Amino acid sequence: MDAEDPDHWFDEAVATFGDRLSAARDAAMHSRASLAEKLGVAPDIYDSWEDDSAMPRANQIQMLSGMLGVSLAWLLTGEGPGIPAPHDAAQAEAELERLTEDLHATQARMEQLEERVRQMMLRLE
Repeated sequence: MDAEDPDHWFDEAVATFGDRLSAARDAAMHSRASLAEKLGVAPDIYDSWEDDSAMPRANQIQMLSGMLGVSLAWLLTGEGPGIPAPHDAAQAEAELERLTEDLHATQARMEQLEERVRQMMLRLE
């Protein structure tokens, strides 16, 4: 199995439970510490799961799958609804550029609206 094939990026033969847990946590934009707190476990316990030195209990895996928005099967085996494989660097860079442009446009629009609000406030005084 080719680890570079995006269709098999998180398969059991390529990625471990800890790899999938880490990727799902990153995709859900959680820190290790915040997820550990939400699960009610010590951060070092959570770290051991992502480091593949321990496995969570079945109920914790079920909770993780719900919190991270991935299927239980995907979290355990890499099969089923999970997160998409990472894009190549060129795609990621293009997406970052597009998002940066959107951010600048939004900031400019906010400045325009801020000026309008200021003008309206002056008229009310």
